[in-house]
Amino acid sequence: MILLNGKKTSQEIKEEIKLKVSAMKERGERAPHLAAVLVGSDGASLTYVGSKVRSCEQIGFESTLIRLEDDTTEEALLLQIEQLNQDATLDGYIVQLPLPKHINEERVLLAIDPKKDVDGFHPANFGRMALDLDAFIPATPFGIMQLLERYKVPTSGKHCVVVGRSHIVGRPISILMSQKGPAGDATVTVAHSRTQNLAELTRQADIVVMALGIPEYLTADMVKEGATIIDVGITRVADDTHPKGYVIKGDVAFDEVAAKASYITPVPGGVGPMTIAMLLQNTFLARQWNQA
Repeated sequence: MILLNGKKTSQEIKEEIKLKVSAMKERGERAPHLAAVLVGSDGASLTYVGSKVRSCEQIGFESTLIRLEDDTTEEALLLQIEQLNQDATLDGYIVQLPLPKHINEERVLLAIDPKKDVDGFHPANFGRMALDLDAFIPATPFGIMQLLERYKVPTSGKHCVVVGRSHIVGRPISILMSQKGPAGDATVTVAHSRTQNLAELTRQADIVVMALGIPEYLTADMVKEGATIIDVGITRVADDTHPKGYVIKGDVAFDEVAAKASYITPVPGGVGPMTIAMLLQNTFLARQWNQA
């Protein structure tokens, strides 16, 4: 069994970007600039945005954090987004989800300039990705593809079952893995919470991508010997024996499934770190594309 180490791979990608940024600065060029908009004080969002800002500092990016109160109106947020769209010194930005319930997330995401949409959530980017054109790919699927490619995991002609159909992970990864190229050329089945006899499908799969959000849902009896397992799930599970009062679990019962897998991602330390690395990669691409 080979562990697909996202923590190690993400660090390698950050180092690669850092070298490119250093070369840009030596040529007298402006470093890439990423902004994050955080509405409210959600603990998980604060942690996630904080790690993004730190990662920017590590690789030489400029970063801006825009914090807005919980009671910020939708109109005020849309005005802030328009200002970011017009800011020529800014290459890309994200609006951290989830947003407070009184704000329409779809309206907000549609307002983002696709050329600065480094999260890859705008329909223009999703459509370009589906047509295999240059696009900002959502960071988590982008990270999965990088793991598969860099570890040279066999995907061509393989049967991949994606469990989950979200616009952020399930649907994009199903498209990417069916396309031509490295880590692609797979035959993809998309399953979800309404799929009947899910275990029959996963047992046929050479590759299983779990993005369902149910802790330890995939067990050893649901996979075949030698399968590749990509675990996108990340859930806090209460645990009184742990100092934090909880532990992080993926969608895969790791210990028992790892015994049968040829490749597997851990949780934490698998897909999660790759997500931030690929957000940085998208920002670097934005810097290149928008100055061309």
